Amino acid sequence: MLVNYLQRGVVAGAIAGLLYGVYMAVVANPLIEYMETVSHHAGEHDHGHAADPAHAHAVSEATTEVVSVGSGVLWGIFLGGLFALGFYFLEPALPGAERVSAYVLAGAGFLTVSVTPWLVLPPATPGAEQSLGPNPRLVIYAGLMALGAVVAATAILGYDRTTARTGNRYYGVAAAAVPVVATVAILPTVTPTITTAGTMPAELVTAFRGLTVLSQAAVWAIVAGSFSWLTDHVESTDGTAALEDDHSVAA
Repeated sequence: MLVNYLQRGVVAGAIAGLLYGVYMAVVANPLIEYMETVSHHAGEHDHGHAADPAHAHAVSEATTEVVSVGSGVLWGIFLGGLFALGFYFLEPALPGAERVSAYVLAGAGFLTVSVTPWLVLPPATPGAEQSLGPNPRLVIYAGLMALGAVVAATAILGYDRTTARTGNRYYGVAAAAVPVVATVAILPTVTPTITTAGTMPAELVTAFRGLTVLSQAAVWAIVAGSFSWLTDHVESTDGTAALEDDHSVAA
């Protein structure tokens, strides 16, 4: 059974990762390149070493796009496998039918892996300045992921208990939103600023971070949707096969 879940998770993750890789190649990489241009003065670039700058730039872009798509697929597969493991072990505790519970788990994963850590360590833009080194940031990121997991679990528990007590799902949703909203509102105000954008225009930083958040949310949503679709497909196929076996036995 676990193997079946993992197989579906890997396929779902590959679908999401491929789409994410295309997004990186078509949208994110050009935006990052533009932001790198903005963050440097034109006179700081060295233009005299390449025999054919246009050709070298084209080759570099093609390589970057291929790497982006490949990296996106690998990231999606990793998330898909993680999602499948989580769904296998946590499915009984997740609210809603199977399709709904898949999106609940995806939301919890997004909150844990991305949203909560980014409240303190937002996606870094070109030219960003860090007040801490890589190792302390990794430790902080891991701790914030643990906090995100606690917040997600608290939200799900609050939904279950409130819905069971009141019989009203809307009250349950409101109760689930309380720890999430509180974390988003309070955490950035009580933690020091670790990442600053430097000289990058604030509007460009906001656009970059917004696209990063939306793209990761889309990856989790596609993983959940693809996983649910694959589950429905497998179950319908198994049901059709069982029905055909019954007819053959009856004949």
